[in-house]
Amino acid sequence: MDLKQLKALVTVAEVGGVTRAAELLHLVQPAVTRQIRTLEQELGVALFKRTRQGMQPTAAGTTMVARARRALNELDRARAEIQPMPGEVTGIVTVGLLDSASDLLAERLVSAVTRERPGIELRLLTAYSGYLQQWLDDGDLDLTLLYNLAAIPSLNAKPLVQEKLWVVAPPTVGLGPEQPISFEQAASHPLILPAPGHGLRTLIDSAAARAEVKMNVVVQTNSMHVQKRLVQAGHGWTILPGVGIAEDVAVGSLSAAPLCDPEVWRSIVLCTARTGRVPVAAEVVAQELARQVRLAVRERQWPSAQLYDSAPGKEA
Repeated sequence: MDLKQLKALVTVAEVGGVTRAAELLHLVQPAVTRQIRTLEQELGVALFKRTRQGMQPTAAGTTMVARARRALNELDRARAEIQPMPGEVTGIVTVGLLDSASDLLAERLVSAVTRERPGIELRLLTAYSGYLQQWLDDGDLDLTLLYNLAAIPSLNAKPLVQEKLWVVAPPTVGLGPEQPISFEQAASHPLILPAPGHGLRTLIDSAAARAEVKMNVVVQTNSMHVQKRLVQAGHGWTILPGVGIAEDVAVGSLSAAPLCDPEVWRSIVLCTARTGRVPVAAEVVAQELARQVRLAVRERQWPSAQLYDSAPGKEA
């Protein structure tokens, strides 16, 4: 097995077909097919199943793709860490950002790192907290933001900020920050919420139990974008962190008010893996990400958020 085979394997899995993979790899289609077939013969298993939707990895293929991607990433990282100039920090750093905070933080982080550390290449992944934690455990991320993280032996966690959850409604409702909405009031409307088991839904369910309120959940979706669009269209209300709806409220596509009775807070932590050596480039990016989070809060771009080193919030 060689690097060309691994690159072919990962690329075919990502795009779902040999033709497109060949274009991306600048190879002819038979060459990619041959690399996949040779790899399957070496391993003695089928790595893909051919369907009408394209080529989909088998169970063995899924395992192999994950391992191959990690090996290729490590090779890229090793190449990037070879310092071309004394004292220059270089490397590839893969960062996980919470979906709700990515609009606020991604551009700020990239601008700062590009300006101050041009030798570092950033790779950003956005997802919900559970996925990001799994990717960090699997070695696919160097560092990530997570929320409401319990103590986990495999991770180093640095608390950064606490933020309050908001009730979100169509713009015609006219909710505003000056008039908090009780959980009972919010639950009197049809609700669009994440599915049970999602971290945010767990916080909301806990608050409903404390308020002794039964919710009327009409739609469940783990996509914050879909939640907001359905609310905007008048299908119901939702409950989201302020950072995830600040821009929508600013442009008038949604209205929102702080949730009260009870208030619900979530904590944001910066995590790295405890095992293995953290590359210097990853340490630099972690420091910059923490700095950008603090700046966003101090500049009042992160609604109803409190820094851990200033004022404590009320943990949900």
